[in-house]
Amino acid sequence: MTVRRISVGLVAAALFTPGLVACTDTGTTGTGASPTATASGTATATATATGTVAPGAGDAKQELLASTEAIRTGNFRFTMTGGGSTAEGQVHEPSQSARIRVSLGDASSDLSMTLDVIHHRPDSWVKVDLGGRAAGKVPGVEALNLGKYQHLDQNRIKGDRNLGFDFDRLDPAGSEVLTRGITEVRRTGEGAYAGTIDVSEAAEAGSLDASMIAALGAQAKSVPFTAKVDPQGRLSELVIQVPASGQTAAQEIRVTYSDYGNATAAQKPPADQVVEAPPELYRLFD
Repeated sequence: MTVRRISVGLVAAALFTPGLVACTDTGTTGTGASPTATASGTATATATATGTVAPGAGDAKQELLASTEAIRTGNFRFTMTGGGSTAEGQVHEPSQSARIRVSLGDASSDLSMTLDVIHHRPDSWVKVDLGGRAAGKVPGVEALNLGKYQHLDQNRIKGDRNLGFDFDRLDPAGSEVLTRGITEVRRTGEGAYAGTIDVSEAAEAGSLDASMIAALGAQAKSVPFTAKVDPQGRLSELVIQVPASGQTAAQEIRVTYSDYGNATAAQKPPADQVVEAPPELYRLFD
């Protein structure tokens, strides 16, 4: 494998982009999940040819849109999985802080990466750990201060989805944007929903990268999903079944939210574990 500069979208868009997780022997990513599977194991209904919403579904869509409002308060924990990658963390807007831990690849990958990113306005830090057979070939690896929290220059990461965090857009997965794209939805049980989403304009959400959406082609107009809300009507789970496209296997992107109103402030790393980030770190995420 030729090790290239790793362009990792820290939390979602690029996190789940095919090919960013370290190369495998087959050259494919994903879990192999069926693109039409639902949480109950039945096939989801597809949108009609005209894109109309099934009778009675309008209220269900509004319920799901309303379920994302609590995310805007910026006090929750979340997890995301997909394409062999995982992310989990907390957002605590009252203290203007967030912490996100990301794992890309696994022991079978040529290259794997774990990131521990802490934001506590006005500062940010990242700790990077690399693994796999190709870890030593990453450009500039000898200067990366692996195992230390690297203090980030805010001027270098402003607007950067790789290392930055926008406290005006608190949801790493962009579930509200995705929910607005629902084309068909039905209730499948108490607090449970299933249907399809048009993700063709959803790159801004963060959960799907623009290149993934482009690869889906016409399939992007009708991607199956399931969702759950908690007893208070707040979104607790969103699962998107991304169909296979090109050489990339079908995959399941799962987002969960919990501890609404009960998340805690992210703690700054101890001073003796902090170094200034070298230029090689920023180049790694260009």
